[in-house]
Amino acid sequence: METTADIKPLSGGEWLIKAGNKDATFTPEDFNEEQIMIRDMCLQFLKTEVLPVMDRIDEKEEGLMPSLLDKAGEQGLLSTSIPEEYNGMGKDFITTTLLTEALGGGYSFSVALSAHTGIGTLPILYFGTEEQKKKYIPKLATGEWKASYGLTEPGSGSDALGAKTTAVLSPDGKYYILNGQKCWITNGGFADIYTVFAKIDGDKFTAFILERGMPGFTQGQEEHKMGIQGSSTVQLYFQDCKVPVENVLGEIGRGHIIAFNILNIGRLKLGAAVSGGAKMALTDSIVYAKTREQFKTAIANFGAIKHKLADMAIQIFANESALYRTANWIGEKEHELLAEGKPFNEALLGAAEEYAIECAMLKVNGSEALDFVVDEGVQIHGGNGFSAEYSISRGYRDSRINRIFEGTNEINRLLTVDMMMKRAMKGRLNLMGPAMEVQKELMSIPDFSNGDESPFGKQLKLISNLKKSILMVAGAAAQKLMAKLTNEQEIVMNIADMAIQTFVSESLLLRVMKNTGKANEGKQKVTEAILTVYLNEAAEKVSYHGKEAINAFAEGDEQRMMLLGLKRFTKREPVNTIQARRVIADSLIEAGEYNL
Repeated sequence: METTADIKPLSGGEWLIKAGNKDATFTPEDFNEEQIMIRDMCLQFLKTEVLPVMDRIDEKEEGLMPSLLDKAGEQGLLSTSIPEEYNGMGKDFITTTLLTEALGGGYSFSVALSAHTGIGTLPILYFGTEEQKKKYIPKLATGEWKASYGLTEPGSGSDALGAKTTAVLSPDGKYYILNGQKCWITNGGFADIYTVFAKIDGDKFTAFILERGMPGFTQGQEEHKMGIQGSSTVQLYFQDCKVPVENVLGEIGRGHIIAFNILNIGRLKLGAAVSGGAKMALTDSIVYAKTREQFKTAIANFGAIKHKLADMAIQIFANESALYRTANWIGEKEHELLAEGKPFNEALLGAAEEYAIECAMLKVNGSEALDFVVDEGVQIHGGNGFSAEYSISRGYRDSRINRIFEGTNEINRLLTVDMMMKRAMKGRLNLMGPAMEVQKELMSIPDFSNGDESPFGKQLKLISNLKKSILMVAGAAAQKLMAKLTNEQEIVMNIADMAIQTFVSESLLLRVMKNTGKANEGKQKVTEAILTVYLNEAAEKVSYHGKEAINAFAEGDEQRMMLLGLKRFTKREPVNTIQARRVIADSLIEAGEYNL
């Protein structure tokens, strides 16, 4: 395995074969004053404008959500990623990611805002003609116009290219005539501008910009949903809908380029938004645990509750570490491409495509971390957690959609491994050499040491070994199953879970290493406790998923050798995770909020 540190940003997927470098890793402790100011402004906006009217939002009070988006626009919260020439603020990728996270605790409002600023606005910003951008983007930046996005159809969800909506050029050549329907369209009930996908002549998958009021374009009734009840979700209908030819977005027959590239950015931004939601849910749970008394004492004093609070914080802190490590890579790659003369849209899209693997992993890890946090939050609240009077119940209901948004977590797991394999075959990612080195190591005398005695030496050794586990299992599976591997989805998803656990673990380790000696002693003790628990459990999960995969495709001596190798690679020293969790929980309880 290579050990070259990422002094310069690693390429997408390269973390698997190269060691990380703490000094080159961006962490939340590196936010500058302006970024912290923007974060605080977002949190204040939620506190004053959104959270006090959440019941009214959930009841879909007419005009309320658009008015909140107007207020967000007035404060510049809709335009951070838009260049100044189009009425935007032109902020860097880290800042826009932080803004998305900070606003992520706004329940349905966060969904509406993310849909507007993300999938609603970005397709036009990145793929529109100059005329289209000048016409639409300035008004989307201020919120004067609201945006939506229509890709999903009743018969095509994950299989987006299976869409049935058609577009035919009118006899006079001035319009495309659209027929079909879209479903689950966020902001669809009040949006002014829609990016919609249809097949020209039944086969050329193409994007179009539609405006409310175009003839033949109508919407259905608001959907009744399990969660995000305040979010507008409708079906769109096209019956001989006339769309001017100048409203074709991007190239004819290349709509999939728009859809898939926007999803890369959307997945990372979703990973940011759920982080903000999880922090709010944990703070609500801490406050409740400190005030709720049972057996004449606050339930925060009980070990079982401390265990839950600590586990919630561990998931949040670890996910956040991977989020900003990746966001910084994307930002640096964007700057690199700009320096090469690429226009801003090609630069960011190229950067997001480079780290599409990491974006997919963050979407999975972040959404499942939030689900865990809100579930434990309800449990801490007990019967009150099942009451609509407590915000944790809203968080629980709203969380579930995130494992479906931006491609289901199953699809994203499959994509994680598929993209790695394709990059290896194209020579973009050298997996073969390191995988063969691991195979040779399996045949050699085992190294039973736990790493050097330097600070974090044992943890670095464990991360290196977890990467070897992935290379061993993925390499053997690819060698044995070859083209059939894509059909063995259970095996692929097990490999993806090994990769997710390892990537997040390394990101967490690098964050703790970088900030050792910089934070106050109390915070350092807490973050090291988080690292202790997370690495221990990550190794256990890598072991489990590795066994599941190996037992599905290997047998005999090969199986036994790989299982022994997996045991060797996931070996770690026993640790007192109960005490570590108590350290974390006591700090949270004393602070009365999530403050890491």
